[in-house]
Amino acid sequence: MVLKVALLRGVNVGAGRRIAMAELRALAAGLGWRDIRTVIASGNLLFRAEGPEGALASDLEAALGQATGTAIPVLVLPAARMVAAATDCPFAGAPGSRVHGFFLWSKPEVDRSALRALRAPDEALVIGDGLAWLHAPSGIARSALAQRMARVLTGTEMTARNLNTIRKLADLAQAGLD
Repeated sequence: MVLKVALLRGVNVGAGRRIAMAELRALAAGLGWRDIRTVIASGNLLFRAEGPEGALASDLEAALGQATGTAIPVLVLPAARMVAAATDCPFAGAPGSRVHGFFLWSKPEVDRSALRALRAPDEALVIGDGLAWLHAPSGIARSALAQRMARVLTGTEMTARNLNTIRKLADLAQAGLD
């Protein structure tokens, strides 16, 4: 079975959708996934399973919908993709809490005027293949761009993780790949 990473969008942040990580692990086990591990309580899952990432994501979305009564978007990536993300971060020297990777379901359209209007002078955005990196030295919570990224990168779903979380997932994935 191949090691994968699932990223759930918008769970356990703010007053929004809530799911206990034990319940998430149980749902994943019910799908026949193995070696399941959650990382922090914001919807990060490492697991082993066979099959295309899109189908695995759809299966977990359906299980989550049945369990919670709400739609929770899920992105499943090969574990090696998470390792590459941590390695290839263009802002690797910055504090991990000030850098966020926005994982993209598909190639976005970039609204350049929204980007100009929302980006603070000290912020930098680098858009790559399946991942957009935002460096917000003044803090993500203060960043209008971070809060409104869906206005800048349109035509796709996305979910963000700070660089510290990406590194933690990459370290666990790397250990599982060895």
